[in-house]
Amino acid sequence: MGNKAGLLKADKEKCKKDGICAAECPMAIIEMNHGEGYPRLIPGTEPVCLRCGHCIAVCPHGALQHASIPMERCPTIIKDLNINHEQAVQFLRSRRSVRIFREKPVEKEKVAELIEIARYAPTAGNRQMVNWLVITDRDKIHQLAERTVDWMRFILEKGPEAARAPYFPAIVNAWDKGLDRILRNAPVLLVAHAPKEALNGMVDLTLSLSYLELAAPTMGLGTCWAGLLRGAILSRPQIKEALGLPESHPHHYPMMLGYNKLRYYRLPERKPPKIVWA
Repeated sequence: MGNKAGLLKADKEKCKKDGICAAECPMAIIEMNHGEGYPRLIPGTEPVCLRCGHCIAVCPHGALQHASIPMERCPTIIKDLNINHEQAVQFLRSRRSVRIFREKPVEKEKVAELIEIARYAPTAGNRQMVNWLVITDRDKIHQLAERTVDWMRFILEKGPEAARAPYFPAIVNAWDKGLDRILRNAPVLLVAHAPKEALNGMVDLTLSLSYLELAAPTMGLGTCWAGLLRGAILSRPQIKEALGLPESHPHHYPMMLGYNKLRYYRLPERKPPKIVWA
């Protein structure tokens, strides 16, 4: 093996000295023009390494080892599992916001697996600072929905007119009739959150939630972004405290999760994109 110490090591028997890893490195810290010409990190650049794994992923020979990215945790891409263009389009277009859940708890193992998948979403600087809160206590979920309704009542009665969404009265009236249009009687409430040190925290956790919601249907599960609860959290700090979110985590968004009660058969159209070619 090359590089007796450090993050990156090259297997001399496998390495072809083709420089692919150096060309791919986002931080341009892999060099080839030294000694025998095997790839290595430029001395002193270890702290700059993003630990992104691009060098491991791009090497066709499996010649690189990265101390922070064990090779045994980096499976080979299986070509037979690749999806074609039509499959990808249907997969993405068939994503729906699920609002009617079955009266069935979601297995802890499935929630954990979804979060495992979500951790592969891109994060700024590959810092991977997204945290997860999982609430399965139905009473607590109901209380959070009730607190959200209370916030909506306040907005309707005393809040500024600009804050009164046209659908607020219908949702409050439904609640008074025993219908939860806030958290939809979902069996699970997920909250992705990130610390203030994550300068791109909202984008990071949004991408993670997107990965999770796209993976959920493969397990028979559905999701819905809990925007009303999100608004209540932003307006009332006590709701954030009730959730147990750290004060130092200003980035957060909740999502409902559960077994979908209904099935969808068509792919509804959306508005055409607005594109400016420059």
